Amino acid sequence: MHRFRRAGAAAVAAAVALTGCGGAGGSTSDRTGGPAAATPGGTRAPARDGRVKLTRLAEMQAPVGMAVRRGDQALYVIEQPGRVRAIRDGRLDPQAVLDLRADIASGGERGLLGIAFSPDGRHLYLDYTDKKGDTHVTEWAVGADGKIAQDSRREVLFQKQPYPNHNGGQLAFGPDGLLYIALGDGGSGGDPQGNGQNLGTWLGKILRIAPRPAGGRAYTVPRDNPFVNRQGAKPEIWAYGLRNPWRFSFDPGTGDLWIGDVGQDSWEEVDRQPGRSKGGENYGWNLREGRHPFKGDKPAGGVDPVLEYPLHKDGTCSVIGGRVYRGRRLPALTGHYVYGDYCAGWVKEVPVGASGPEDPANPRTVLTGVSGLSSFGVDQAGELYVLSLKGPVYRLDPA
Repeated sequence: MHRFRRAGAAAVAAAVALTGCGGAGGSTSDRTGGPAAATPGGTRAPARDGRVKLTRLAEMQAPVGMAVRRGDQALYVIEQPGRVRAIRDGRLDPQAVLDLRADIASGGERGLLGIAFSPDGRHLYLDYTDKKGDTHVTEWAVGADGKIAQDSRREVLFQKQPYPNHNGGQLAFGPDGLLYIALGDGGSGGDPQGNGQNLGTWLGKILRIAPRPAGGRAYTVPRDNPFVNRQGAKPEIWAYGLRNPWRFSFDPGTGDLWIGDVGQDSWEEVDRQPGRSKGGENYGWNLREGRHPFKGDKPAGGVDPVLEYPLHKDGTCSVIGGRVYRGRRLPALTGHYVYGDYCAGWVKEVPVGASGPEDPANPRTVLTGVSGLSSFGVDQAGELYVLSLKGPVYRLDPA
């Protein structure tokens, strides 16, 4: 089972171990039955004042990401081997919304890795690796009926990948209506090319663009991006010093950006960028791993993570960045950041204040035993979902 970290044993939380864990090429079947309350063989723990359970909605092939579309009640889930699927009224549609398996190299940390809809719901954006393992961000037109125009694919962005791991893959539109794109440091182990600290490459960064074509170009770089006027720097860069930011999300209440960055040998970390930020934060990799030295000292102006935990302790291996909960079904979790670990299978939470987690050293365990935890998602009402590479898509409900 891959771990998303070192070359040969690495793995972003995406491919997250896609091979050997019921992922790409696995034998997981597709079932379209209605929801049935279930927990993945683990135990439940109090979530502050309440208890929670997992309600199984669907069984898929290595689900790794989820998005919703304005004016549409469906949940759109991507399977790492290359399909976009829809869950409607608690049931998985038997027909794929989009099938890219013929174009995608899937396995390890590669595959269909990211999904987002434009704020107006008229365009779908996907992040995937092609047969050569290189990253594409593509755009698809979406009709008023929610159907994807199959012949509308347009390339927005391309990144050649030097190694087969650390592809990142997360896509999300921020409160500003712009598209944010996560790219890992290019892979291998220890960032041998020094991409994390190099502003001359997109690797090891989160990018920020206006993705619609303009002026003969595939996208537009916002004028207020932090490195637009810096010589030698890629103007698309919004944040840097990241190893493998597999999953990030925006808090709809504050606009804060929460980044789960998979560690190397010793530390997993979660970074937070305040909603008022102008961008340009340096999160330290590969000089730092978490709050600790890796290949150097903390860079000038470097930003430490707001959460970290040791690798290999109690079976941990890769942080799965989560969400600040703003739904209604679980009031005890309102305003709390919920995240997990792929190998350990736990889901934890911390209350969030104006400057970040209020008690970062003491996160509370919400669930344990979530085998193959790969991603979190939210629906139109802000309710929380948990995805497993083993196949299940769950909703988090009151117990």
